[in-house]
Amino acid sequence: MSPNESKTVVLDGRPLRVEDVVAVARHRARVELASEAREQVVAARALVASAADAADPVYGLNTGFGSLSKIRIELEQVREIQRNIVRSHAAGTGDPLPRSVVRGMMLLLAASLARGHSGVQPATIERLLWHINEDKIPMVPSRGSVGASGDLAPLAHVALALIGEGGCLDVGAPRASAEILQEAGLEPLVLEAKEGLALLNGTHLMAASGALCVHDARTLGEAAIGATALSIDACRGSHGPLDARIHAIRCQPGQIEVARRLRALLEGSEIVEAHREDDPRVQDPYCLRAAPQVLGASLDAIESASKAIEQELGAVTDNPLVFPEDGAILSGGNFHGMPLAIALDTMRIPLVHLAGIAERRVFWVLSGHDTENPVSTYLAPEPGLHSGYMIAQYTAAALCNELQTIANPASVGNIPTSAGIEDYNSMGATSALLARQSVQLARDVIAIELLVMTEAMEHQRPLRSGNGVETIVQHIRGVVPPLTQDRAPSPDIARIAELIASGML
Repeated sequence: MSPNESKTVVLDGRPLRVEDVVAVARHRARVELASEAREQVVAARALVASAADAADPVYGLNTGFGSLSKIRIELEQVREIQRNIVRSHAAGTGDPLPRSVVRGMMLLLAASLARGHSGVQPATIERLLWHINEDKIPMVPSRGSVGASGDLAPLAHVALALIGEGGCLDVGAPRASAEILQEAGLEPLVLEAKEGLALLNGTHLMAASGALCVHDARTLGEAAIGATALSIDACRGSHGPLDARIHAIRCQPGQIEVARRLRALLEGSEIVEAHREDDPRVQDPYCLRAAPQVLGASLDAIESASKAIEQELGAVTDNPLVFPEDGAILSGGNFHGMPLAIALDTMRIPLVHLAGIAERRVFWVLSGHDTENPVSTYLAPEPGLHSGYMIAQYTAAALCNELQTIANPASVGNIPTSAGIEDYNSMGATSALLARQSVQLARDVIAIELLVMTEAMEHQRPLRSGNGVETIVQHIRGVVPPLTQDRAPSPDIARIAELIASGML
């Protein structure tokens, strides 16, 4: 059992943290509803039940939905319309979302409902938590949300499981939700007024994907700094451009911090001393010399985008919203995903640059034109007989091209829905899908850099780099042996990518 499996995340109305989402989504941490939150939920439910019985129409309680909101629903039809909205909105297509994303989405849905502004029954939240804690995870198609009236289609597929319809992944195998509930001795939920709408309205797919991307991008940034330091010595680059005085007068915090980290990782290097005095090169290529500027700007941009996503972890994104303290039920647009869509679109740009400058360093060391560096062409044991890592650079180039292609923002393309009443959509779910892909692609590029530069370090021996860099080399050599003859690089790249994802670097 991992430490996270013994962790419990308590829904008490306060904002969740990125690490809470990661713990539940990936490491099966348990989730509980706090008693104080339950009291707020009960108070909101009472207000909704009273309004549903009243003569005045209230959106989502006793009316139709979207462009059908002018149609009044009779009291005896309230349960039927809540069930119908779940069924009709489960219109997703495409490959299923990863299990971790669905677990994160369900956590954020439960947390939003637990803040007591949605008007659901406590039993509805408890059923969501049962699915999370028992790991009976609904099967959710990855496409279908336009990211504006909430992530309607994906959340509808989650809600299907609660009412005993659709399917769930149980120990990795798909099974009917009704069968799983029956085995557990549970009845399908009967949704009361507003509950179907409350389960579907919300930015929970976008926010869960974003939280996981924030965690992964930060982890990747750490690895990218380490890979850059490794590259500087593997390429026999100058340490001069890392001088703190250069970066202080630029005033960019990310650049200053990256330069400081690189200096620390390279401190004590024998390699730089070996070529400091008689090196005829005047300046290194940008991929080495301007690494703090590019990497620092990229990491600053990731942190800027992360703030919007972290703020969403404390949000209520339902509609209408219930305020039991003053008896108000208010319609608004908190379900609109634009804050997340812009953040997720923005995050893909720095990932392009993290990967792009890494690929340039790989190209530089493999090309064999730097006669001052004692590396063989393509790092091949015997160039000609062996091709070494020639094609690893091709792969990095292909990954970078895909990163560049999917960096185009999804949020700038609007397509109206619901007969035009939902006339400006965020497309944030697409932004989230592309952000997850970008993290994976960039991680593989950094893995290629670590693979190649660790091998280039073999050509610097017996000289050693700084202690920080040598620690990274030891981690890589723990999963990938030196290249003594040609072998398929693909498994090595995958092992290093797993090392990056684990946070070991």
